[in-house]
Amino acid sequence: MFSWLGTDDRRKRDPEVFQTVSDGLKKLYKTKLLPLEESYKFHEFHSPALEDADFDNKPMVLLVGQYSTGKTSFIRYLLEQDFPGMRIGPEPTTDSFIAVMHGDTEGVIPGNALVVDPKKPFRKLNAFGNAFLNRFVCAQLPNPVLESISVIDTPGILSGEKQRISRGYDFAAVLEWFAERVDRIILLFDAHKLDISDEFSDVIKALKNHEDKIRVVLNKADQIETQQLMRVYGALMWSLGKIVNTPEVIRVYIGSFWSHPLLIPDNRKLFEAEEQDLFKDIQSLPRNAALRKLNDLIKRARLAKAYSLKREMPTVFGKDNKKKELIASLGDIYVRIEREHQISPGDFPNLKRMQDQLQSQDLTKFQPLKSRLLEAVDDMLANDIAGLMVLVRQEENQRPNAAVKGGAFDGTLNGPFGHGYGEGAGEGIDDAEWVVSRDKPAYDEIFYTLSPVNGKVTGANAKREMVKSKLPNTVLGKIWKLADIDKDGMLDDEEFALANHLIKVKLEGHELPADLPAHLIPPSKRKIVE
Repeated sequence: MFSWLGTDDRRKRDPEVFQTVSDGLKKLYKTKLLPLEESYKFHEFHSPALEDADFDNKPMVLLVGQYSTGKTSFIRYLLEQDFPGMRIGPEPTTDSFIAVMHGDTEGVIPGNALVVDPKKPFRKLNAFGNAFLNRFVCAQLPNPVLESISVIDTPGILSGEKQRISRGYDFAAVLEWFAERVDRIILLFDAHKLDISDEFSDVIKALKNHEDKIRVVLNKADQIETQQLMRVYGALMWSLGKIVNTPEVIRVYIGSFWSHPLLIPDNRKLFEAEEQDLFKDIQSLPRNAALRKLNDLIKRARLAKAYSLKREMPTVFGKDNKKKELIASLGDIYVRIEREHQISPGDFPNLKRMQDQLQSQDLTKFQPLKSRLLEAVDDMLANDIAGLMVLVRQEENQRPNAAVKGGAFDGTLNGPFGHGYGEGAGEGIDDAEWVVSRDKPAYDEIFYTLSPVNGKVTGANAKREMVKSKLPNTVLGKIWKLADIDKDGMLDDEEFALANHLIKVKLEGHELPADLPAHLIPPSKRKIVE
């Protein structure tokens, strides 16, 4: 399936040719990046080796949040059906990691059986031991949503005295393992309790370097008044700002993601708009999955390079007799390597964590730096990745309609309960009468003050009236293009009324349509359009 182009010298200049992005990623990883990782114990220090299933699996969505924030209810809302092992309650009811995946029949696969299945991307989780595997299951069911994505439900993060009870495994490390491999991380918060416990704070910090995948859902927002909701939203952003140290603001979706009536329906339109934005984000995951995997491989390659370069340290600072000195001066070593090899500071592992890991290592067994392995990774980043980027775009263009379907995603897709149906430019879509005729008498009064000639006003005269709306010329130009149906550069009374109707639509905060909907076409012009 792959073509090696010429000799080793030519291979450094010309990238490999691949047929699919997935196969290309697997080939590049195994031939160019994996040898570097194995040589410098990258798998012991950072992340287990990747397998074929990591490149072939469907996009995954990881749900994280304190107990009773609605994680399991959120999955139930998306699927519109129960899944095996589902439990919902106000206390910590989900005590396991549950991978909700597609299957021909409903069933549950326990963790120890799951991690030996080569077709599932979970084999490396066996490193967390039985304490974790006894709390890890896969729930399979035939649901159309799961044909495109998989969802990972997690145990509720504890607070207060509960968080002091050991889980028996490194909870934050497991989440970090998932974060590296999933396509989207959704942090759920309950609008009634925004306190971020110590364990939750540790979890969010463990997701560092994956901020591009994180989205936040402020759930159960229908249970508080508008004024309170505004304050809760501000408090949430302030709390996140203290933990997530990025200059960008994380996207927060506000709503109530379950199938019960809204307790306080005042913000219904806001919730509908937020839900549609979140659904669009999730629905885009299958189409962008190849690009995400490519991006993650690049991040992994840069991190592996930084790990391999730090292996120079023992040869410079000595062996075991200077181990403490070496670890204490690790920060200075980072700076030197950054300068000598042009490595970005952001590509280096956490300093404190690396110092702790080095305490238990025999530094005399560290292999010297092998330039051949580094050159292979550099060649991959400089040449092969560029070829795969082209292939990613080609694959995306071949399946432009790839999106998550079924469940809640179909509930508002078409029909009168679609987002914005009957509003803005869609107003009057089901009426027998032309909706513009309701206000046409008022528009006609203005029309006849503009000195129409042969029943039409010129563009210059119409402009003087239209600019009174204070809309930008770009918007008014689009309105003119939609309203001038016969394209003669002038407006008759119906076209003028239509232009004013579209101005009203825009002033009320709605978007203009790309093309004029059939129900807005003036009755006398419908034959022209046909």
